[in-house]
Amino acid sequence: MATPTTLPATFVSGAVLTAAQMNNLRGAFRVLQVVSTTKTDTYTHSTGVTFSNVTGLSAAITPSATSSKVLIYVYLEIGGNNSGTWVKVTGGNTASWVGDTAGSRARIAFAQNGTGGTPQVMMNASAFYLDSPATTSAITYQVQIAAADNATTTYINRSTTDTDSTGYSRATSGIVVMEISA
Repeated sequence: MATPTTLPATFVSGAVLTAAQMNNLRGAFRVLQVVSTTKTDTYTHSTGVTFSNVTGLSAAITPSATSSKVLIYVYLEIGGNNSGTWVKVTGGNTASWVGDTAGSRARIAFAQNGTGGTPQVMMNASAFYLDSPATTSAITYQVQIAAADNATTTYINRSTTDTDSTGYSRATSGIVVMEISA
């Protein structure tokens, strides 16, 4: 796999790259593969602040080189939790994709701030993370959620009240993982 290590450290006006340098540049930092999973059904999380896997919301990828990075994009449609929903992802080196340890506070990747108590509203939450798994073995990235309040229930792809009416909706959520050459 080509890398930009043979390129000049600096460029000056009027400099011309050789064919070999152009080929090295062309091979660097490119997307080698993309894997995505779209979740169209619903998921109910009723275990409060304890994280659970969102069923059907994972993506497996096998990097072609240990130097590759994996760009992770997660997008969620969340309903039902007035206090908010915590999100994290397992797999690879995502253990570093959480906040610092601080007493008994939850360590999460990102959060959604709640629906404000409106029964037919869903809120979206999304984030990117660049993982450095340093492996050529298969990696499964799994989305997990927890409620920010132990007494509440959180839903994926549906609102709190899921009435069969034109005033209510269903949505999609997903995860996309991309291998990026180093």
